[in-house]
Amino acid sequence: MEIDYATLTPHERYKLLVAAVTPRPIALVSTADLEGRYNVAPFSFFNAISDDPPAVAIGVNSSRPGHVKDTARNIRSSGEFVVNLVDDSIAAGMNQCGVDYPPDVDEFDLAGFTPLPGVKVAAPRVAQAPIALECRRLVNVELGIGRNVVIGEVVYMHVRDELFDPEKLYIHAERAGLIGRMHGAGWYARTTDLFNMPRATGS
Repeated sequence: MEIDYATLTPHERYKLLVAAVTPRPIALVSTADLEGRYNVAPFSFFNAISDDPPAVAIGVNSSRPGHVKDTARNIRSSGEFVVNLVDDSIAAGMNQCGVDYPPDVDEFDLAGFTPLPGVKVAAPRVAQAPIALECRRLVNVELGIGRNVVIGEVVYMHVRDELFDPEKLYIHAERAGLIGRMHGAGWYARTTDLFNMPRATGS
């Protein structure tokens, strides 16, 4: 099947794109506005994109014309955010945070999450998350009205004790049980079915 994207509506393009690019890691992004109110929301247009500087990218798309998500507004005003990675234990709370609540609604409370202060950023992190990345915005790349990519530099990392080997400076990712976003409404994947393939040497 050959598909010309120029013939599709934006919704059709989205539907096919998110079904093809799977699984996608989930960034449960926590921020604070200038009044100190917390927000936390999930984004699956997310990945690590650079090691020097250590950077992640998050696609923050508006749900409707003229609407700016709280996450986008808070990052623009503060320049800071935390990416909380998601495992099974916080999956239901993450899903609850995906509702488009007004700015005065406390998603931490609704999801049963505990906010902990950042070390290098003012944004809080989710205490229950297995891994959290404190980030400072490097740049916003505008893709269209209400659609942009936030690129942030990772300035501090929190890792659950049992996942980390300090002597080897190694994260046991296979123990983290992270989940990823799949296609369509409500589909996710677990990172518990793994296999190892040594990198080819070319010889």
